[in-house]
Formats: sequence, C-alpha cells, structure tokens
Amino acid sequence: MVNQMTTIVAVKHDGHTAIAGDGQVTLGEKYIMKGSAHKVRRIFDDQVVIGFAGGVADAITLQDWLEKKLKAYSGNLKRSAVELAQDWRKDPTLQKLEAMLIAMDKDNLLLISGSGEVIEPDEDVVAIGSGGNFAQAAAIAMQRHSNDMTAEEIAREAIKIASGIDIFTNENIISDKF
Repeated sequence: MVNQMTTIVAVKHDGHTAIAGDGQVTLGEKYIMKGSAHKVRRIFDDQVVIGFAGGVADAITLQDWLEKKLKAYSGNLKRSAVELAQDWRKDPTLQKLEAMLIAMDKDNLLLISGSGEVIEPDEDVVAIGSGGNFAQAAAIAMQRHSNDMTAEEIAREAIKIASGIDIFTNENIISDKF
C-alpha cells in the first residue's frame, strides 16, 4: 500500500496540458514536516513533467528509472512508461518502491503505477494521492463547465479544492504546463 499523503492532478484542456501538486510533507498521520516540497518537476531535458505521490526517495528512484527509459526510447513517453511499469512489476528492488507517478509531455498524459498499470485517462484528467479523488472530481467538473479557464488554472484550483477537504494537502501549489 502506497502512503500517498499529498495531491497531484493533471489536466488536458483546450490543447494544453498542466499538472499541479501541493507542497505538504506529512510525517506519519499527525505531523506536518514541511509545507513547500516540490512534487512536480521536469525531466529529460525539460520535455517531460512528472508529479509523484508516496515516498520521496522511492519517487526519485522512479524518476531516474523513467528518465533512463526515455533516453533508451528516444523520448517516447508511452513506450518508456510501459517499459518502466513492466520493470517495476518484475524487478524485486523496484517492487518495494512505494510511489505513483503522473507523467506528461506535450502530447501525452499518463498515470504509472507499481502494479503494472499505465493509464491514459478517458476524461483527460488524472489525479493521485490522498486528495486525488477530490481534485479529480473538481477538475472534471471545471473542465466540463468552464469555457474561460486554462488547463493550469483548472489544475491549480482543483488542488485548492482538495486542500479544503483533505488534511494531507495544502495550498502551497507547484504547477507546470505544456
């Protein structure tokens, strides 16, 4: 079971893709250790953006592994994600990692999990973490009913909404976009 006390959400809207995540790091279930962590970052010469939930060291390991796959497959995010998920499932060392990733580039939006899933969302919204369900529902509603919001505005507002419901999510939001 991945300990996901955070919220990351990514949105494709009007030809653009954006991702946002909160900055809270919680030690156990009672202590906020940090409020300004960066769980959204660019990799592979700024061509891919990832967001992660779960153990930080595990997420960094997965980030490095994904970057190696991107190099091996000439930046093809879908192929790299599938190869990472297959390795993650098969490799005993990787199987112990407790994290989940959202990865996006200018064309793709994917959820990559340790149980071997690589999911491209139907609704062009994907979210992970303890506040993920709240953020995903909020983002889908905004995407369907707002004509004047950008993908980044939707992602950021979805995190704000989740932070009002989920105690493991704060409003210190880091976002990025394509």
